[in-house]
Parts: sequence; C-alpha cells; structure tokens
Amino acid sequence: MAKHLLAKMEEMAPSFSKGQRLIAAYIQQHYDKAAFMTASRLGATVGVSESTVVRFATEIGYEGYPQLQKAMQEMIRSRLTSVQRMEVTSARIGDADVLDSVLNQDIEKIRRTLEETSHEDFYHAVDVIAEARKIYILAARSSAALGSFLNFYFSLMFENVKLVTTGSETEMYEQMLRVDQRDVVLGISFPRYSRKAVRAMEFAGARGATVVALTDSMVSPLVQPARYVLLARSDMASVVDSLVAPLSLINALIVATALKKKDEVSDTFRHLEKIWDENQVYEKVEDTEENQT
Repeated sequence: MAKHLLAKMEEMAPSFSKGQRLIAAYIQQHYDKAAFMTASRLGATVGVSESTVVRFATEIGYEGYPQLQKAMQEMIRSRLTSVQRMEVTSARIGDADVLDSVLNQDIEKIRRTLEETSHEDFYHAVDVIAEARKIYILAARSSAALGSFLNFYFSLMFENVKLVTTGSETEMYEQMLRVDQRDVVLGISFPRYSRKAVRAMEFAGARGATVVALTDSMVSPLVQPARYVLLARSDMASVVDSLVAPLSLINALIVATALKKKDEVSDTFRHLEKIWDENQVYEKVEDTEENQT
C-alpha cells in the first residue's frame, strides 16, 4: 500500500546507512521511474550496488526486491499524470518493437489476472447477478467502454439491466433512486479511479444493494464498499488504459452468468435469432468455393 511504504521509509530513516538513505530519497522523489527499474538499474542510478538495493528491500520488510518493486508500482497507480505516463511508456519500451512490447504486456496482465482474482468472489458474483431483481452497471471515463460492453450482453440476456450514466452525481443518484437489497450494482473503475463511481457504490451499499467491484487492486477505493471484488490487472503506467484483462474477466462473467441461466438465456437467444433473421440485422456471407480457398 502506498502510504504504508512511505511510512515505513520515514519511520526507519534514522537507522538507514548512507546508501539506503540515497535509495529512499530517490524512491520518494522519483517513484514513477523507480517502480519500473531493476535492482541493478536503481542501484546504478543512485550510486550504490545492486546488493545494497536488495538489502534495502528486506530491511524495510519485504521478502526481496520484486516485492518492493510491486509496492512501488501500486503506489503510483493513482498518482501518475498523463505526462508522466508518456515518459514512463517511452522509458519502458525504449528501442523495442512497440507492437511486440504492448501485446506481450497485455498477455502478462491476463496471466496475472488469472492468478490474482478470487474464484470464490467471481462465482458469488455470478450467483447474485443471476438472482438479482435489477442489475445496475456503473462505469465512468475510460471504463465506460467496459460498462457498455457488459450492458450490451446483459441486456440481451435479461430485462432487468440498467447502465447508469455518469454525467453528474445528481443524475447518477436519480437513476439509482430505487436501488435496494434485492439489487446488484457492478462498479467498474481503474486508475485514475472515478470519484463518482466510488460515491455511487457507497450510495448503493448504504441502501443494502450487493455491490460488486471490478478494479485492479485491493488498495482501490472501490474495494471498501464492495461485497465481492474481481481483480483485473490494468496498466496505468502507459499512454492509454489497458483494458484487455478487465474485458477478458467481463467475458468470463457474461459466459458464467449465461450458463447459470442456461435455459432462460437459450430461449431468449432463439427469439433474438428469429428477429435478427427477419430484419436482416446481420450480413450473410455465402460459403462459396472462393471463400474456402
């Protein structure tokens, strides 16, 4: 946790060696750069050995440098400005191929999401969504695209879905006026976190609704009002928000909910297919020999 790391360094500062004080000072002043440096590079930058950096990590309570690096990355998630993200992106990619670098980073985010998100919370969320009187979807700013995607499929599957627009806080509360313990509110936000989303989730929780958070970390402000937390890794140390892992987790949520209500959803899609076919919603592609070659 960000404050915890800074507080540790502040508290232990009097006992630090000269080299450790240099490391602590650099982290405090340049956390956006330090978070993505190897132990060797951080040592070279401040003028100490790699082993001194590793010892510093263990001295302040981490198992090793990777754990300290993770703590620094968590620290910056909601702090980086757009300009800083541009600088970090440039430094991380360097002379590497941009396409390879970005896609490989996204693959890593999906892998970490699979390791870190709670299967128990996931299936509890599926259960409460399937049984809810009404499903509210709340997503602001860049996460709005995720909310729209989830709303598209849930609205096809169920008739009790509401995508809450986030134009103003007053409008959000008006749209959620009748929310109660029979309802589920799915809140989606990633760094930098939407203040409106957090307040609306707190509002829903106070009304007794089951709140499900889809966010990036257990230090996210969306976690506190949520009963169930679905973690998906996002990378705000970049020019753009990486929504690959969150979208993959949403895909899983849609599939699991559809299977939970298999008979009902199958019947709905049979009717939809008939309507789509009658109204020529989709372009039909003939399976010609030319297409097959």
